[in-house]
Amino acid sequence: MKKFIKSIAMTTAASALLLSSASFAAQKIAVVNIQEVMSKIPQTATIMQSLEAEFKGAKAELMQLEKDIKYLTEKKKRDSALMSKKEIADLDKQIGEKYRVYQVKGKAFQQKTGIRQNEETNKILALVRQAIDNIAVKQKYDLVLEQKAVVFSKPDANISDKVIKQVSKLN
Repeated sequence: MKKFIKSIAMTTAASALLLSSASFAAQKIAVVNIQEVMSKIPQTATIMQSLEAEFKGAKAELMQLEKDIKYLTEKKKRDSALMSKKEIADLDKQIGEKYRVYQVKGKAFQQKTGIRQNEETNKILALVRQAIDNIAVKQKYDLVLEQKAVVFSKPDANISDKVIKQVSKLN
């Protein structure tokens, strides 16, 4: 919702700028698709691989807990007719405990990976913004807008490929 409101605000600001500016024809405007840039630069893949390696152990532990819960649940279905009430209760207790551990560890895993992913994404976004600034200065753009905020632009106004090239060189 915030992004939507921000997008509308940017579009409104850009429209007001375009309508109110008498020197609009003299302004040089570019657009950039940040999402496309982020998906095509090699730094994104590198970061994703390093995060995968960083959280490999915790992910394996969660997968093992899933397997254990599934095994115990299947065992209960399969063998409950042959088990005593105490054995079934003990098995239920085991399943419940493993499930609670799974939930706690799963939530912590999601939070940690989300935080780390945001940290790394922000680092890459800083490189992308720096590249956009450099291109804007070199090519004398007066305004660079996010493509999402623009209804129409000529293809030659899109500097996404230039940004991708420049950020890719930093790798």
